[in-house]
Amino acid sequence: TVKYGNSQIAVFNFASRGEWYACQQMCPHKKAMVLSRGIIGDSAGIPKVACPLHKKSFSLENGSCLSGESEYEVKVFKVKLDAQENVYLELPDSSVLDELINHTECAGAH
Repeated sequence: TVKYGNSQIAVFNFASRGEWYACQQMCPHKKAMVLSRGIIGDSAGIPKVACPLHKKSFSLENGSCLSGESEYEVKVFKVKLDAQENVYLELPDSSVLDELINHTECAGAH
């Protein structure tokens, strides 16, 4: 987990695919900071993370909910590795990120 501004970003090394992914740490279902402890896998070839609390699954490619509940989604971020395999995240300014993640009500969280 990476803290940036007031936001937390979950970072995943999907070793079997040789790829890295990043998304918001907060599950939009119950607003819990738990996605970094979720289970990663794939759903029909789509890399996903499943929330450890209620097992809602989110695409690590576009953030959509793969559990059939379209009102939930997570923000995802591009991950890059340099020649030395240092991991870098492409993130907006911290104030913009904080607004996107922490202060926007999700439709299903009312």
